[in-house]
Amino acid sequence: MITLKSSWKKSLLSQSASLRDAIKSLDDSGLKIVLVLDGNSKFIGTITDGDIRRSLLKSNDLNLPISFVANKKSFTISPTSSQEEVRQIMRVKGAQQVPVVDAQGIVSGLYSWMPEDLKLRPNQMVIMAGGKGSRLLPLTADCPKPMLKISGKPMLEHIIERAIEDGFNKFIISINYLGEQIKQHFGDGKKIGVEVTYLEESLPMGTAGALSLLDVIPMEPLVITNGDVLTEISYGSLLDFHIDHSAHATMAIRPHILKNPYGVVRLNGININGFDEKPITKSYINAGVYAINPDVLKLMKKNEPLDMPMLFDNLSRKGKQCIAYPMHEHWIDIGAPHDYQEALNLFLGRG
Repeated sequence: MITLKSSWKKSLLSQSASLRDAIKSLDDSGLKIVLVLDGNSKFIGTITDGDIRRSLLKSNDLNLPISFVANKKSFTISPTSSQEEVRQIMRVKGAQQVPVVDAQGIVSGLYSWMPEDLKLRPNQMVIMAGGKGSRLLPLTADCPKPMLKISGKPMLEHIIERAIEDGFNKFIISINYLGEQIKQHFGDGKKIGVEVTYLEESLPMGTAGALSLLDVIPMEPLVITNGDVLTEISYGSLLDFHIDHSAHATMAIRPHILKNPYGVVRLNGININGFDEKPITKSYINAGVYAINPDVLKLMKKNEPLDMPMLFDNLSRKGKQCIAYPMHEHWIDIGAPHDYQEALNLFLGRG
């Protein structure tokens, strides 16, 4: 269905606005696009979620002006175009949003096409929930880590609810340690309006090995998440990014900044070459959320423990395309007591 969005003005931003402003605009408007204007309020390009993530891979500078990120080759539609012409153009281009721009470069609207049959995704989501959570003892002495409660419900339920918002309704939960508690709580998923099945590990299988236990290889790509990761990521956007880039495997990553509190001396042997005052080192960490193609499962050995980094390494060695999905959303890996307390504080603040 194609609609002319009445709220299109919320998507307008000046080229001098920052990447941080663009992220806020995407979140606030819900239109999935930013329309970038020059100093004379004329259209110069668009910014989507994918544009932002590609920029973060290059610099991770949220203060970067959006003029450096905008897609200045994005196509537009004339105000005189009929809705049928708009429909045909959007189908050919495979676009979900197209700005309406006149000959003088002035934006007068935004068309949006959101096919109704895409509301529910056919893809399954696998949640790895078999770990012991030893670092969270004694909290996990008689409770599996993904069942620890945050704001009155298990963190596993928060993950599922977040995924439901993105159109997922088929979940596979990998269980081992105190797994019966998870099965008793969720059952077949009907009480929360989804389908839930289980992979029962006879021994710890790592963050990827449980996938080898699937009896039937799915037809569609899978989204996988660790059961102790709470994030505001859109699982649907991750999946779309994976598909759009024709990847075999996609890993969500986060920037990690290390600030050295001291001045660093650069040496060549015993000779001093220079100084770096309190340098900052940036790296990327594995965020514990992934998308993989079904054919990846055929390369795994049945019942063999395997972690996700090793799976990605194996795929890369075989020449398979493995890509990164850079995140800017809030994210907590609940591995230790202070992480759990941070999550409790975050949800308490929202309440």
